[in-house]
Amino acid sequence: MRKFALFFLSLIVMPISHAADIAKVSDAWVRLPPPGAQVAAAYLTLESKQALSLSNVTSPAAEAVEIHTMSMHGGMMEMRQLPALELEAGKPVKLEPGGLHLMLINLKKPLKEGDKVQFVLNFKQGKGVAGAVGVQATVKAAKAHAH
Repeated sequence: MRKFALFFLSLIVMPISHAADIAKVSDAWVRLPPPGAQVAAAYLTLESKQALSLSNVTSPAAEAVEIHTMSMHGGMMEMRQLPALELEAGKPVKLEPGGLHLMLINLKKPLKEGDKVQFVLNFKQGKGVAGAVGVQATVKAAKAHAH
């Protein structure tokens, strides 16, 4: 029975660890939202050894997580949801304030500075599933994260 349990556990862990080999996540953090806010923005850097697509993101901290971009349009900053985020082999993609980011929608509880937020990033390669990568991001005030 124990061998079966270990085998089953290895099947669960294997796809996640395999994806971690092809998608590296660094500098993950969540901006501390204002009191009472139902949304928060998360930032990180993604890098892959091969072309991948970040197809969706989930988090137990929010009802939904969307991939967003911000750009100037007609003199106004405009935020737009992306269906996926394409990664080129060997080229880091930085999600940062004022640009690409993850938007946590309908937070399940208020976030406090220092909280840890879990994410699962789901990647596709071509038309197939490449795997998932688990990420933990710390909630920080924007000024506390400045380099």
